[in-house]
Amino acid sequence: MSNIPISPQVIESIAESAEIPSPGRASIREIVHLVNLVEKATGIQFIRMEMGVPGLKSPQIATEAEIQALRNGVASVYPPIEGVRDLKNETSRFLKQFLDVDISPEGCIPTCGSMQGSCAGFLTVNRTDRTKEGTLFIDPGFPVHKQQCHVLGHDYHAFDIYEYRGRKLKDKLKSYLDTGKISSLLYSNPNNPSWICLNEEELSIIGDLASQYEVIVLEDLAYFGMDFRQDISKPGVPPFQPTVAKYTDNYIILFSASKIFSYAGQRLAMMAVSDKLFHKKYPDLLRYFSSDILGHTIIYGALYALSAGASHSAQIALAALLKASNDGQYNPFAEIRQYGENARVMKNLFTRNGFRIVYDMDLDMPVADGFYFTISYPGYTGSQLLGELIRYGISAITLDITGSKRSEGLRACVSQFRKEQGPLLEERLKMFHSDHK
Repeated sequence: MSNIPISPQVIESIAESAEIPSPGRASIREIVHLVNLVEKATGIQFIRMEMGVPGLKSPQIATEAEIQALRNGVASVYPPIEGVRDLKNETSRFLKQFLDVDISPEGCIPTCGSMQGSCAGFLTVNRTDRTKEGTLFIDPGFPVHKQQCHVLGHDYHAFDIYEYRGRKLKDKLKSYLDTGKISSLLYSNPNNPSWICLNEEELSIIGDLASQYEVIVLEDLAYFGMDFRQDISKPGVPPFQPTVAKYTDNYIILFSASKIFSYAGQRLAMMAVSDKLFHKKYPDLLRYFSSDILGHTIIYGALYALSAGASHSAQIALAALLKASNDGQYNPFAEIRQYGENARVMKNLFTRNGFRIVYDMDLDMPVADGFYFTISYPGYTGSQLLGELIRYGISAITLDITGSKRSEGLRACVSQFRKEQGPLLEERLKMFHSDHK
């Protein structure tokens, strides 16, 4: 610990060489790059909380299925853009078993991670009506979604939901939807980064308004089943993962193999387009694509142009995982409960050393322990706090870049934390608190 705190001049020099003018405004991947460089230069191993990297081993069911697929020669064959049949069928079953939602296999489409799914969604959905401008983001959220809109040249609007929970959400949404300029709406549930979870009342409000205003909801379920306050692990048995699909036909569900199945390296996710939406015609799509049918355009217009399909062997691996989950032979939600335990331990260490939880309440109950939590320290902005914590070998990202109005806060990801790091984190936080109180 003799090299901690790290000299600010050392960090500034490394940041300058990496062309990162301000860590407080840096993207997630820029912070990863910066911390890698600082670790290399100083020899100090950081407590890494900046990136949502799965911290669990990939299930053997998946790796064995993928190895066998490669041995069978799928690497030499282009995958069908619309997806491998078994994967489409098992995805349809999975959505029924764990969301209690009926979506035909044809609307279950593999993408290269949920990020490609959202990008393909923006590419098509935001071009369904020439009189509309783009996406409404219910923030805080994943910063790269807005970056995708920037890259595509789409406009967007956003608001922090925390002060508009429950019935108050309706009027807030209507204030944007009444402009007639919103074509799509995106949120994550559980929410990245605050970890609040939209309830049935809020989802019904979103669904009803989506139908009323002809807005398509992109529901990001990257953290599917990670509200550990309820157990959705029994296939076909309530409770189910909450979803807007219960309240509108205007939805596309995005869910990823990265977090719930710890299969991030293969960059595979699924888009699930409602049956009605999949076949719906939007004449304005013909300005950019050869078809006015949304489902056809997503597959053979957007995804064809983006990557012409997702990894063949990874699709077979995910199909095996979904089948085992659907059949009750594998419980993907058992192992990921470790993230909740990590959050409990880490929150305790931070709050014992002068930190506060920024998004602390989920309506009338404490926010759940999950993949992320949010922290602040009295007297510091999020940008200042991140700069100081890096000096103590702790990394995170600011809430500023997530669309949050809580400029004092940081997002902390628990996935890379190990139980044996507890004493080290506690020692560094004690030192930080002693130096800053």
